[in-house]
Amino acid sequence: MRILSVVALLLLGVPGVAAASPDGPDVVVHDLDTAGVTSYWTPERIAAMPAGPSAPPGTPAVDDPTGAPAPTSRTIGRLFFVDRDGDDSSCTATVVVSANKRTAVTGGHCVHTANLAGFDPRWHTKMLFVPGFRDGGRPFGEFVVRRAIVNQAWITDDQQSEYDQAFLVLDKPSPVSETIAFDRPADRFAREYGYPRAAGQPGHQGRPEFTGQRLAQCWGDPALNAGSPGENLWGVPCDMGGGSSGGPRISGKAVVGVNTQSFFQDANGQECPIGQCTRHLGGPQFSWKITAPLYHRAQWS
Repeated sequence: MRILSVVALLLLGVPGVAAASPDGPDVVVHDLDTAGVTSYWTPERIAAMPAGPSAPPGTPAVDDPTGAPAPTSRTIGRLFFVDRDGDDSSCTATVVVSANKRTAVTGGHCVHTANLAGFDPRWHTKMLFVPGFRDGGRPFGEFVVRRAIVNQAWITDDQQSEYDQAFLVLDKPSPVSETIAFDRPADRFAREYGYPRAAGQPGHQGRPEFTGQRLAQCWGDPALNAGSPGENLWGVPCDMGGGSSGGPRISGKAVVGVNTQSFFQDANGQECPIGQCTRHLGGPQFSWKITAPLYHRAQWS
């Protein structure tokens, strides 16, 4: 296990100390058109984005490890974009410690996707990151995404779920950031955060934390996704739905992975049919092999 600290990053920039490795052949850098992004994402447009169902009147609210409100964060925010089909959509992203102070991490499918048949891959557009988004407000400002960085494997085949991770370069520095860690043991207690636009449990449905208006969280001991053998995908039991993708999995005060997909399995770690056992929200655990090259390219941009 290794953790990148602010001190380590500063040392990388000191003359005589080796800096980050050059871009590898698997690193894909995409520059976005930033014109008109802030004017596009009006409060009215954001409010019109669809959300999941509301629970019947009188349904009691439920806050538990599978879903609960989270404190407003200056580092975690809602990531708005226009998807490959031209529809308004959103994910979650997190600012991480970096040399340029303008680096954020999210899911690969939040920046680039193919169609349902796996063809015609396209980049998303008009990407805007709003840290601490709450009830339509932008308490810590807004950041236009000027660059997205993913692994070539994700561009080639978006069914390779371990590669479903991406880094963003923002248009200006962020005053705060989260530590990022690679190859940390994945089964240690973690919290997952996101801006879900839907939830499955009636006690969560329709609430601001589950309609994209406020930050939500889940917590517990991550389990390995048994349905994706050979891939380093982990997650905790969690009811957060679409929109939470790209949100951070934080363990030991460091971002160690991102949310990208749901999976169902029992207490013994066995895969089971949807709805018949516990839903988990999981995604790739950050590694030196896959994540670090993307991160290094982003932080020196």
